[in-house]
Amino acid sequence: MPQHVPPPAPAWGAAVPARPPAPVPEPAPEPSSPQPAGPAPQPRRIAFLARRDLGNSAAGGSELLVDRIAQGLTEAGHQVTLLCGGPAAHRDYRVVSAGGDIGHFLRAGRAFARQVGDCDLLVEVCNGMPYLAPLWHRGPTLCLVNHVHTDLWRMRYPAPAAGVGRSLERWTLAGAHRGNLMVAVSESTAAALTRIGVEEDRIRIVHNGVEQPGPLVPKSREPLFLAMGRLVEYKRIDLLLRLWERVRPVTGGRLVIVGDGPERQRLEAMAGPDVVFAGRVTEADKHRLLCRAWLLLHPSLVEGWGLVVTEAAVRGTPAVGFDIPGLRDSVHDGVTGLLARGESAFAAAWCTLALGDGRREAMGRAAARRAARFTWDATVRRFRAVAAEVYEEYRGGARDEGRRT
Repeated sequence: MPQHVPPPAPAWGAAVPARPPAPVPEPAPEPSSPQPAGPAPQPRRIAFLARRDLGNSAAGGSELLVDRIAQGLTEAGHQVTLLCGGPAAHRDYRVVSAGGDIGHFLRAGRAFARQVGDCDLLVEVCNGMPYLAPLWHRGPTLCLVNHVHTDLWRMRYPAPAAGVGRSLERWTLAGAHRGNLMVAVSESTAAALTRIGVEEDRIRIVHNGVEQPGPLVPKSREPLFLAMGRLVEYKRIDLLLRLWERVRPVTGGRLVIVGDGPERQRLEAMAGPDVVFAGRVTEADKHRLLCRAWLLLHPSLVEGWGLVVTEAAVRGTPAVGFDIPGLRDSVHDGVTGLLARGESAFAAAWCTLALGDGRREAMGRAAARRAARFTWDATVRRFRAVAAEVYEEYRGGARDEGRRT
């Protein structure tokens, strides 16, 4: 049996007035559907259609989510296949490559017919560029969405191409997948889907889980600030580097940036003193850094959830980020971290928590308590419930069609 491959590391000073203490919230209750008596029938053969396998050097939170769900489904007795672009690794479930990272989008339908065949449920992972599965697949289909890419299109592409991308994504989610259920990873993503026309009653929320860590490593004695993720434009590490020049004279310490990506060379060229680019790290080093860091800094422009925030939180490390969708779900502002509404506010939050040991440590403890409630077992259970709902709805529609004919 092939073994599971662990994921790669993925991948401003005025004081901020203290907020009054607030209770740590429970994770928002997930919507439920009326359930018939007895367990709902489960789809046995489940196929995922996603851009990358977790072993891809460009893999991130979306790939980790799909891997954890696929692994959990396999352990529960489902037959799981992942059809993706780029390299495919050996896992406890079947992984099939449909070709190159971009070209496989055009070949997905044909590759699915030849290399996957029949399935009881197709899960299209919709992260920007669509596969348009409803146009070539007639069986039960579920759409998994991490975040809607509205702002990212204009960041990555010139105006005409960005407009086409936004329109295509909107048409796919609100048009081609109309009638299919959608899994959103957070309340923010669910809200973004409704804004582009997806019916609210077709959305189910399945939160990311987090691995419970082994023995914790003590915090660094000197200020250690950590940013972790793929080095791409929308993560805005360049902004973090500029702010570090304002923060460093106040706090001292080091800024460690973990991850790799197309922006690395440019970022290294602009980095000032006391910045360390660690690149991709082992799981052991990732654990050590997340434990020892005083703060996780997450200046991203957009997130569906921000998995690294929860990975840091479960190790007692609070986060500073921007007040954006996704981070509003994974960070309880003022309790497990701080969310800023501008660059100066980000720098101020950074300095305030770096200099305020008591507040920072209290936030770390609150972050660990909250993160412990998000488990991959719960993620898989909720996903299986949605999969059963899709499967039963499709079977019911097929039965009705049979009676009409």
